[in-house]
Amino acid sequence: MTFDHDVVIVGGGGAGLRAAIAIAETSPSLRVAIVSKVYPMRSHTVSAEGGAAGVIASTDTYDEHAYDTISGGDWLTDQDAVELFVAEAPRELLQLEHWGCPWSRKPDGHIAVRAFGGMKKMRTWFAADKTGFHLLHTLFQTALKYGAIARYDEWFVSKLLVDEGRVQGVVAIEMATGRIEVITAKAVILTTGGGGKVFPFTTNANIKTGDGMALAYRAGAPLKDMEFVQYHPTGLPFTGILITEAARAEGGHLINKDGYRYLQDYDLGKPTPGPVLRNMELGPRDRLSQAFMHEVAKGRTTDSPYGPVVHLDLRHLGAKLIDAKLPFVRELCQRYQNIDPVTELIPVRPVVHYMMGGVHTDIDGATPLAGLYAAGEVACVSINGANRLGSNSLPELLVFGAKAGMAAAEYASGGSAATAPASAIQAQGEDERTRLEQLLTKSTGTERIADLRDAMHVVMEQGAGIYRSADTLATATDAIAEVRARYPHVRIDDHSRTFNTELISALELGHLLEIAETIVVSASRREESRGAHQRTDFPNRDDDRYLAHSLAERGPDGGCQVSYLPVKITRWPPGERVYGR
Repeated sequence: MTFDHDVVIVGGGGAGLRAAIAIAETSPSLRVAIVSKVYPMRSHTVSAEGGAAGVIASTDTYDEHAYDTISGGDWLTDQDAVELFVAEAPRELLQLEHWGCPWSRKPDGHIAVRAFGGMKKMRTWFAADKTGFHLLHTLFQTALKYGAIARYDEWFVSKLLVDEGRVQGVVAIEMATGRIEVITAKAVILTTGGGGKVFPFTTNANIKTGDGMALAYRAGAPLKDMEFVQYHPTGLPFTGILITEAARAEGGHLINKDGYRYLQDYDLGKPTPGPVLRNMELGPRDRLSQAFMHEVAKGRTTDSPYGPVVHLDLRHLGAKLIDAKLPFVRELCQRYQNIDPVTELIPVRPVVHYMMGGVHTDIDGATPLAGLYAAGEVACVSINGANRLGSNSLPELLVFGAKAGMAAAEYASGGSAATAPASAIQAQGEDERTRLEQLLTKSTGTERIADLRDAMHVVMEQGAGIYRSADTLATATDAIAEVRARYPHVRIDDHSRTFNTELISALELGHLLEIAETIVVSASRREESRGAHQRTDFPNRDDDRYLAHSLAERGPDGGCQVSYLPVKITRWPPGERVYGR
């Protein structure tokens, strides 16, 4: 059986739903399909807590939001994309308001905004500390209005179909039955999120396995800036669950084992002049994570069963404020750490949070592969550069989800979206069915999924973490190559067809290993320190050599090849990286 649509969207989170709505609104005659490996309301967008940045105050401007984003990204952002983003973000957030998103309000009824790390002005809209939950609910119920949007919930996409340099659809597994089907389309939009599960400690859900990045990479689309992986400074040490930046925006303090607010000892690019002690917890995420590592080296952290930690102190905020503005933080601490932040310190450590890199796209979400588009964390339209500012990711998926949807709709409606011969597509589909059947039924494998995943985690944490060097990256590159060589020998013991999670885990591991290789190879090539990419052997930023995006492409032998693309500068020449100035 073959399912046929005009546009297939892979991923049912915020970016995917926004893309589907944009298509339904602008081209209602097109048949749209959302293929998601989870029910859309279980997408990782739901876990975003702190808020969404958009200029709304009369004292704020687009230029200030743009400058904060460009400087925060250490000048690796494409400034044309940033300018479009900051102009469109408030419109998208107001559109969510009209669709029913319950933004928190000031007493006078106006939209409430809070401070966020690296931002000069208070411009982060929020819905208590469950912003992603409400945003995703709003998009999901809005999408239900459109009959042209079909959903394939709990289907796992294993391959992009490509013929004559054009994407023609996907092959997907229906998890409930195990059947493997071809879903054809004139255009495909990837909205699968990031790949934080390539690291052992992450705020990301288990579904964040780099699926869309790996699918695009295998199909011939380059991945851009994969060496830039953001650590969030406040994750719970065992689970990696995020304690939102909003906790620090509301006045939380980071303290070491001596009860000292240690960030005052570090250069965070802090504002001058200004009240340093008030602002320092809202320094950029990469700088705060690096400061933690220095505290570890100085012996000023607290040991825990899950490694060294510092503490986040909210006690002085009081129960009334915490329950009003940070209720989810309190709930998470009580459920997962068995502590109450009203009266107790919260143990935290840096955990992998976000990938600045992703599938290379232009400002409309188009990749170099005809018919393939991407939006959200899976994509790299280059507004985040070397370090994403907190609260930019939710408006990013709205702005560029809509842009990708409209661009894909135009492509699918035009004459350039040539349809491949059915025989060619079916042949690719049969090849993929054969591959998946062989993986499912073979019983001769010697490698365990968990063992390979654990080996990858150790390699990535030790070799490509917050600080890197030529030696650690060379070791990591060799070790990832070794794990990849072992992967074809993976064994699956569950041969059933219904919700075979072992098969899905094996496929996800293959995606993660592809992504891991692009990270370590891209990081080894970039001989400078910039944003989240910190080289101990090259401690300075080098604009002469590396004011450029890395492009990782799969070579003929399956290995990773890296080239470079100039950064687009419009109005802000590279300068000293500061925030709040």
